[in-house]
Amino acid sequence: MVRVAIEAPAFLTTVIQAGLVVATLVTLVAGYRVIRGPTTPDRVVALDTIATNVVSVALLFALLTNQGFFVSVSLVLAIIGFVSTIAVARYVTEGDIIE
Repeated sequence: MVRVAIEAPAFLTTVIQAGLVVATLVTLVAGYRVIRGPTTPDRVVALDTIATNVVSVALLFALLTNQGFFVSVSLVLAIIGFVSTIAVARYVTEGDIIE
């Protein structure tokens, strides 16, 4: 298997690093909402936001380091985040996950 490394332009590297910082800060703010959220739905939305941000951080890191492994990791995390959000939303609205 031949691996081709593509060099990213300098401005793209700067944009990716800025995106990593922004995603990290938003994750920290969402973490605060998970801890201090006044209601359970607020906490669920904050957890979903954290899951989405972790996926974005993995994708940005894959772009920055040019490693495809992190794309696979982000896909798995996205699937797990989606299923867990559906399960928690069902539990909050109906009180049971499986009928």
